Amino acid sequence: MARYFNGKEIELLAPAGTFDIFKAVIDSNCDAVYFGGPSLNMRMMRKGYNLSYDEVREAINMAHERGKRAYVTVNNLMNEEDLDEAKRYLTFLNEIGPDAIIAQDLAVFPLIQEMNLTNVPIHSSVMMNVHNLDMIEALKQMGVTRVVASREMDLHTAELLQAKTGMEFEYFVHGDMCTVHGANCLYSSMLYGNSANRGRCMKPCRWDYRVKKDGNVYPTEYPLAAKDMYMYEHIPELIKSGITSFKLEGRMRDQEFLLMITNSYGDAIDRYIADPLGYDRKKDSETLHENRKRDFSTAYAFGKPGIEYINTRYEGTGKFYSTGKVFSTPTAEREVKLERLEQVRDTIAESRKPDAAAARPQLSVHVNNLEQAKAALEEGVDTVYVTGDVFQPDRPFTRIDLETLTSMKGASQIILGMPRMMNEMHMEQYNHFLRNGNYGLDGLLMTNIGAMHKFRDLGLPMIGDFNLNVFNHMSAELYHGHFGMERVHASLELPLDDFTSLLKQSKVPVEVIVHGSPIVMYLELDLYENAEVMEPIMQEDNKHVDNQYLVLLTDKGENPVYRDWSGRNHLALAKELCYMPFLKELHEAGVNHFRIEGKTYTTEQLRGIIRTYRTAIQDLSRCGDLYREMKPVYAGYTLGSLQFGQALALEPAGV
Repeated sequence: MARYFNGKEIELLAPAGTFDIFKAVIDSNCDAVYFGGPSLNMRMMRKGYNLSYDEVREAINMAHERGKRAYVTVNNLMNEEDLDEAKRYLTFLNEIGPDAIIAQDLAVFPLIQEMNLTNVPIHSSVMMNVHNLDMIEALKQMGVTRVVASREMDLHTAELLQAKTGMEFEYFVHGDMCTVHGANCLYSSMLYGNSANRGRCMKPCRWDYRVKKDGNVYPTEYPLAAKDMYMYEHIPELIKSGITSFKLEGRMRDQEFLLMITNSYGDAIDRYIADPLGYDRKKDSETLHENRKRDFSTAYAFGKPGIEYINTRYEGTGKFYSTGKVFSTPTAEREVKLERLEQVRDTIAESRKPDAAAARPQLSVHVNNLEQAKAALEEGVDTVYVTGDVFQPDRPFTRIDLETLTSMKGASQIILGMPRMMNEMHMEQYNHFLRNGNYGLDGLLMTNIGAMHKFRDLGLPMIGDFNLNVFNHMSAELYHGHFGMERVHASLELPLDDFTSLLKQSKVPVEVIVHGSPIVMYLELDLYENAEVMEPIMQEDNKHVDNQYLVLLTDKGENPVYRDWSGRNHLALAKELCYMPFLKELHEAGVNHFRIEGKTYTTEQLRGIIRTYRTAIQDLSRCGDLYREMKPVYAGYTLGSLQFGQALALEPAGV
């Protein structure tokens, strides 16, 4: 089955969560169906869902008998244990021939190459967060035949990128959306040990937060809860943009609902192809509205949405589809307990590598402004990462700022960072800047494979930033061997057992954030702008950060949100990661680069933290004493995702 308009193929892609649902949906008015098998996909939490090996085989055969396509989701981030399962699973898929797998983890590429699997085409998952021309070119060179566009990509951008690359584009046209950039929400891991990037999100984005700023509290209800995508009335614009595949979300939805959605969109596409001049956009739209699970929005398809993107009713309030129970309730970030601290220390100690401690540990600091950078250099850090996402009210770094820093760096290194999301404007700016001078820079901190692809010919050393979410040694080696990263940062989502497995297996140097309040949600949505249209209900000062910063407030604490100069918002932990008590064990396990995430501190606060860590590095046997003397700047200390793993008996946490 195939649909065409002006010679352009159009595919309606429907989801299926079970084999029974698949058997119904494959005979609906769709061109292709995507589904998950028994492992390694993003919908593993719900019992009774996903297909068995035999069902996957039969589903692919059924699709092909009908002239339709079948895509299999292999879109989890994979830990070290998952790699063996991936080898078996990919070998099986190579034998039965799906039309493609949908993948997130870059380890998929070396796995397929290593086993010489020639019958497994790859589509990049939305969780690869494809958002610029060079990312598409890099993926094309690696063998990707289709990209699922970033949720934040508007149709105009998609049209330009598709025209320039010739790559097939898949675009979400209906269903559940997320306010956080794909693969850039780490908060569920920090709170529950359940990674959103491994299909176990507990949806802290759908809590009933209050917004607080400038001493005012606003009645925002659900400021991070996105409405469902709804592009039913915009079929012409989707086709014009060059989108090949119109993707319906809903692998956890029931059969009746999916048939209604699929047949409605299929009929709309057919009506437009049959009669584009007389096409009625709204015909039968009332059926979709009457059966909606959340309110509707066109999200970013036609530009950046404002407060109208936020849902306050129905499943927008964070309820499970099947039971009506909430995913989770507001939950405090865990305090550090002595018993767990000892368990973490002992477990990391078991990963000790011979002669690893012979190398001197290096201290790096991620800074937000010139004053912080100068302080870090004065305190003798080894590396200063100059951020690409400068938080307001600080101004972006100028050429003169960088030349000032490189002139005074001494034995330290100055590494220029990139924004996490780099649109074509960012790429143009960095390209012009970097190709028209050296400025004494010692390297680049890389946030996306598009930037790696574009700038690797400069000859500057490159380091992978923590948002690359490296979960296993094979992805680390791909970043090192294919893209030229000298070292990578361990994913902040790794629970203890997966963290130590990565340290054991990786031959690529691994850097670890050992202190600070890192960003756990990276949003295009502008909470600052949305707060401006609200009327405050009361006055209350922020507890831990200046009132100029917006915070999200629940009865369990306050999370600061910082706004950068691109208008993006960055939600940080309420507490500070602190790995001081086991720096010695980390170093003996092969970690030679310790990073302080310093952007949110005042200069004097940062100077004090650097001094403490410099003292520790000079004599790692003092870490315990130094930790006992330290006092947190924010709401306390936490171990983040290292609170979880190693069969730790966990008390229920608001679930």
